[in-house]
Amino acid sequence: MNTTALNAATRSPRSQLTPRLTGWRSWLVLSSLLLCFGVLIARAVYLQGLNNAFLQAKGEARYTRSMDITATRGVIVDRNNDLLAISTPVESVAASPAATIDITEDQQRKLAKLLQMDVAEVQRKLEDTQREFVYLKRQLPPEQAAKVVELNIPGVFLRREFRRFYPAAEELAHVIGFTNIDDEGQEALELAFDGRLRGEAGARRVLKDRKGRIVEDIDDIQPPQHGERITLTIDAKIQHLAFRELKKAMADHRAKAGGIVVLDAVTGEVLAMANFPTYNPNQRGAVEPARMRNRTVTDLFEPGSTLKPFTVATALELGVVTPATIIDTAAGQLTIGKATIHDAHPSGALTVAQVIQKSSNVGSAKLALRLPPEKMWNVFNAVGFGTQPQSGFPGEVSGRLRAHANWKPIEQATMSYGHGISVSLLQLARAYTIFAGDGELKSPTLIKQDGAPDARRVISKETAEAVRKMLEMAVQSGGTAPRAQVAGYRVAGKTGTAHKLEGRGYAANRYISSFVGFAPVSNPRIVVAVMVDEPTAGQYYGGAVAAPVFSEVVGGALRLLGVAPDAPVEKIVLPPAPEIKEEV
Repeated sequence: MNTTALNAATRSPRSQLTPRLTGWRSWLVLSSLLLCFGVLIARAVYLQGLNNAFLQAKGEARYTRSMDITATRGVIVDRNNDLLAISTPVESVAASPAATIDITEDQQRKLAKLLQMDVAEVQRKLEDTQREFVYLKRQLPPEQAAKVVELNIPGVFLRREFRRFYPAAEELAHVIGFTNIDDEGQEALELAFDGRLRGEAGARRVLKDRKGRIVEDIDDIQPPQHGERITLTIDAKIQHLAFRELKKAMADHRAKAGGIVVLDAVTGEVLAMANFPTYNPNQRGAVEPARMRNRTVTDLFEPGSTLKPFTVATALELGVVTPATIIDTAAGQLTIGKATIHDAHPSGALTVAQVIQKSSNVGSAKLALRLPPEKMWNVFNAVGFGTQPQSGFPGEVSGRLRAHANWKPIEQATMSYGHGISVSLLQLARAYTIFAGDGELKSPTLIKQDGAPDARRVISKETAEAVRKMLEMAVQSGGTAPRAQVAGYRVAGKTGTAHKLEGRGYAANRYISSFVGFAPVSNPRIVVAVMVDEPTAGQYYGGAVAAPVFSEVVGGALRLLGVAPDAPVEKIVLPPAPEIKEEV
C-alpha cells in the first residue's frame, strides 16, 4: 500500500466533518456582527449622552405619579354676602392596591376597626393589585384620619376632599339643594349651576417610594380652577322669618304642606322662598322625595279667589265697568246650564270694588261673562299663567290655562274665581306685581344681577291703582282678611279658599288656603304669597289660615328692609264684626 492511500485511510472522521467557509462568507458574518455591535453602541451613546430624557422618563414612570388637585366648589351667598353654602376640607382614606401586597392580617384588622368596616370589605378593595387607586372610606373626621396615618401601613394614605355645608340647613334646603359625596350638585340651585360652581380639577406630579407612599411633590402640572361665587337675591334674615312663620302655621293648623314666596315688588327679585315639610341637606341619609320638592315652583294648585282681581282688572281695562258699577249678586246664586255658582254669604247688590272686598263668586262670574273670552285669556296669559316664570330654578312648571276657543260659559265663569286653572305659588306672586307696580309685570329672579329689572306692561297704571284700592279694602273691616293688617303699614291683598281636586270632582272637606298681597300700599316694596295645603285644625278660610302668616312676614320684612311706616303704628285691633268668609 502506497503512502497516499495510507494517509487517506487513517484520516480522522472528525476532520472530514469540519465545515470550511470560503473567504467572502467569513467576512460577511464578521461584518454583520460588527454592524450590530456598532448600532448598539451608537444607541447607547445617543440615549446616555445625547438624549438621556428617554431613560429618565422611564425611570420616573416607575416612581412618579400624576395626582389630581381638587378644585374648591364655589360658595353660595345671599344678597348681603352671608354664606349659604360652603365646601369645607375633609380627609378620605385611600390606597394603592399594588403597594399593599406586604400588608399583614393584623394591619388589615386594625385598619378595618379604625374605619368601622368589615375586614372582608377591606380585603376586597385591596385584592386587585392592578389598580393604582381605591377609596377605603370617604370624608372622615380629622382625629379619625390622623389615627389612620399613625398605623403607617404601606400603600394606604389620605386624600384631601371637600364636604358641602349649609349654614341655613332646612330653611333654604329647597332653594339651594345639596351635593353628593363627590361634591356634585344634585338638587335645586346646586344642580342648576353645577357647572359654574364645580370648577375644574388641577394635577400635580409626586414622587413615591416602593411602598406607594408620597415622599416629595415635584411640581404642579396644571393648577385647579376653583368654582365661581354665586350671589342669590335671597335675604337670609327674611328667609328665616318666612320659614319660621310658615312652620308655625303648619303646626297651628295641622296642615299637610305649605309654601311662601316673598318678592321685591320693584325688581322682581326673590327675597325668600320657603316650603314645608322640609329636610336638612347637611344630613345625607335617606330623605323622602316629597320633602325635597320645592312646592312653590314645582307644585300646581287651583288658586281660588286670589284670581278675582285679574278678572276685575280685565273688565276695567276694557271699559266694561268702573269700580262703582253695581253688580246684582241676588241671593248669592247663579245658575249656568246645569251648574250653580254660590256665594258663602249672599250680599245682594255690590259694587265692583265690593265684589273684591266681599269675595263674591257670583259677582266675579257675572263680570267674566261680560268679557270676550279672548280678552280675558290675554290678560291671564300676559301675567304669566300657563307659562314658566323663567326664574332659573330647575323643574319650574308652566301651569294650566286652557285655550279660550274651548271655553264654555260655565268654564269662563268659574275661571274668573280660580277654578279650572292651575298655577304655582311663584306664578301667583309674580302676577300680583302688576298691582304693586303700576301695571308692569316683573320677572322673578333668584340670582343677583346688575342692571334694570325685566318688566313688561300688562295693564294701565290707572287700572292697577283702582284694583290696588279694592285689595286694600279686602284687608279692612268688612273684608275677608282683616287679620292680614300690619301695624304701621297699609297693606293690600286677596284671600283664596279652594276645595281640592279629588278624582273628577272636588273634595268636600279638603281645602287650599291662600293669601297674596303687598305693602306698603303707598309705595309697594314687597309682594308676599302664602299657601297652606289641607289645614285640619278646624279653620280653613284663607283669611284665618294664610292671612296671619302674611301679616307677620310683611311686618318683620319691612322693618328689616328699613321701610318707613305709612300708617299709624299702634297695635291693630280687629273689628268685632264677624269676618267675611269665602269658599269656592
